[in-house]
Amino acid sequence: MIQTEFTPEEAKVMEVLKQVPDPEVEVNIVDLGLIYLVDINDETKTISVDMTLSTPGCPVGDTIIQHVQTILEINYPGYSVNVNLVWEPQWTPELISEEGKAQLNQ
Repeated sequence: MIQTEFTPEEAKVMEVLKQVPDPEVEVNIVDLGLIYLVDINDETKTISVDMTLSTPGCPVGDTIIQHVQTILEINYPGYSVNVNLVWEPQWTPELISEEGKAQLNQ
């Protein structure tokens, strides 16, 4: 499932995640369409992120996932962060935002 609407807090998480680039293409993972779901549970102080990679064998996948984990832990102290790597639905270039497409064409 790809989340299309975000609460104001989830939208803030998405803005934080824009700081995480895909080092192979130098576009952030949000504009690449790699973030599928953000869930914040204030009761349990948990942030869960479902994300994918452009390919299952992505050589920098572990680095990207670790960067997501670290940047959220820094920006949301006291919260535990769960990053779930998912492969369904499969990522396609159609998931790239207009801003991401503009960055790719620079």
